Amino acid sequence: MTIHPVRPNTALPSSQERPDTTAAYDSTWTEQPTTQPPDALERMMLPNGKIYVVLAVVLIIWVGLITLLVRTDRKIDRLERRLDDTGSENERE
Repeated sequence: MTIHPVRPNTALPSSQERPDTTAAYDSTWTEQPTTQPPDALERMMLPNGKIYVVLAVVLIIWVGLITLLVRTDRKIDRLERRLDDTGSENERE
């Protein structure tokens, strides 16, 4: 199979010309999006402020996990330092 390059001077036949698509994009950007009715979860959570309770609980869980990781890391660091200190004392003797 041979592929021939298209020469820049050669015009494409009218059936292969590019259509004017700017009108379609213009209408897309100028039209305001239609608002959809809220689904069941939004109807239940938003009016009563329950969504904020859920977000607060999730935030508390994340803060707790991060605190747990930081405390565990500090404890491991202290244990490593203690092992290094006792190891160096044993080598001196």
